[in-house]
Amino acid sequence: MKTLLGRSILVVATVATFSLVTPSFADQPHMDAALKKLQEAREQLQQAEHNKAGWRVQAIKDLDKVIADVQAGIAAAD
Repeated sequence: MKTLLGRSILVVATVATFSLVTPSFADQPHMDAALKKLQEAREQLQQAEHNKAGWRVQAIKDLDKVIADVQAGIAAAD
């Protein structure tokens, strides 16, 4: 009985410690949805015809920056 109680206390203490140490991830459905749509837009631009007077390439570069910014925002909130 003593051993079972000791193990139970150890398990509870371990779980409590990990719940305090492990970061909780905020639910960010709008940021996640935006990121997914931005990545889909980038894929569509990659598949588009190439000659667009440089605008297609610039749009891909701009999306890369925006995608990185959204990912940084998600990471900052976690």
